[in-house]
Amino acid sequence: MLFGKGPREAASPGRDLRIDVIRGLILLVIFINHMPGNIVSAAMPHNYGFSDAADVFVLLAGVSAAFAYGRLIDQRGLLVGSLKVGARIWTLYIAHLALFVLVCGIVATAVVRTQNALYVEAINIQPFFSDTAAAIVNALGLVYQPFYLDILPLYIVLLAAFPLIYVTVRTSPLAALAISVALWQGATHAGLNLPNHPGEGGWFFNPFAWQMLFTLGVVIGRLGLIGAGVPNLRLLDAAAVVVLLFAAIVKLSSGNPFGIALMNDWIDSLQIGIDKTNLAWPRVAHLAALAWLVLRFLRPDARILTGLAGRRLAALGRHSLEVFCAGIVLAITGQIILAETSFALWVQLIVNLSGITMLLGLGTFLSWYKTLTARAASASREQAATA
Repeated sequence: MLFGKGPREAASPGRDLRIDVIRGLILLVIFINHMPGNIVSAAMPHNYGFSDAADVFVLLAGVSAAFAYGRLIDQRGLLVGSLKVGARIWTLYIAHLALFVLVCGIVATAVVRTQNALYVEAINIQPFFSDTAAAIVNALGLVYQPFYLDILPLYIVLLAAFPLIYVTVRTSPLAALAISVALWQGATHAGLNLPNHPGEGGWFFNPFAWQMLFTLGVVIGRLGLIGAGVPNLRLLDAAAVVVLLFAAIVKLSSGNPFGIALMNDWIDSLQIGIDKTNLAWPRVAHLAALAWLVLRFLRPDARILTGLAGRRLAALGRHSLEVFCAGIVLAITGQIILAETSFALWVQLIVNLSGITMLLGLGTFLSWYKTLTARAASASREQAATA
C-alpha cells in the first residue's frame, strides 16, 4: 500500500473517535498555552517533549482532511472533492477575518479601559492602529498575522493544497512523503517562506515546512481509508518509547543530563528552543513517535475515549473551528485579566477553569444543536415523502 499498490477506492470506515478526542484535548491545551505566565501551562505537554499542540493539530488536520475529502475524491472525482475543499476554505477564511476584527476590538477595549497601550504590542495589533488601511489589505491577503492568529492561515494554505497532496498520496504514499520532505528541507535551507507584513519576517508557521506534517497526516488518513492495519513492530515500538523518554529527560533537565561533552551544544539547543517556524527535525521525530504509539496501543473503542471525559472532548474535536476561535478570544481576554490582577494564583486558576468550562459547554451545545437540526431535517424529509 505504501508503494501505491493497494486498493484505489476508499473503504467506508466509521468515524475514528481518537481523532475527535485528541483534537478536543489539543484545543484545550492551545487555550491554556496562549496565556503566557499562566501557571497551568507549566503542566502542558510541550514542557515534556519537543513537539507541542500545534504539531498535533496540523497532523490531525491532514488525517481529518483525508477522511472528509479524500473519500469524496475517490467516489465522485477530483472536481467535486476540490469544490468541497474550496467551500471549507471559504468558511475558514471568513472565520479568520471575523476573529481578526474581534481580537482587535477586544484589545482596543482593554487599552481604553486600562489606559495600558502595551496590550497592543503584546498581540502585535499596533500595525492595525498605526496604518489601518494597509493592515486591512494585508489581513485580507493573509500576509498580516497578529500573534495567535497564524494557525488558520496556515490551515487555509494547506487545505488548498490538499487535492494535489491526496492524489499524490493515492498514487504512492512514499513518493508523496519524499516530495514533502524535499520541499520542507529545501525551503528551510533556502529561507523560503511567505511574507508577513509589516517588516521583513515571514509566517510564524512556514507553510513550506509545515506541509510535511499535514502530508504525513494525509498519508495516515489515506491508509486508514483503505483499511491498512498497523504492523506489529516491537523494535519500532521500543524506538518510539526511547524518543519520548529522551525528550522528557532533556526538557526536564537544567543542563546536559548525560554528561557527554560532545552533546552539550545540541542539548542546549533542544532546551532553549527548537525552531518552530521551519519545523526542526526533533519536533517531527517526537511527533512521529507519539503518533506511532497512539496508532499501536490506543484502540478506537478504548474506554478512555468512550467515557464521559472522552465524549466531552470528542464534542470539542467535532467542532474544532468554532471551539478554536472561541478559545483564542477567551485566551486573549484571559491574558488581560491576568495582567490586570498581577497574575494572582487564584485568578489564574479561575481563568483556566472558567475558560475550559466554557469551551466544553460550547462543544456540548454545538453537538446538541447539530443533533437537533439533523432530527428536524429528517422529520421534514419524512413529511415530504408522506405527502
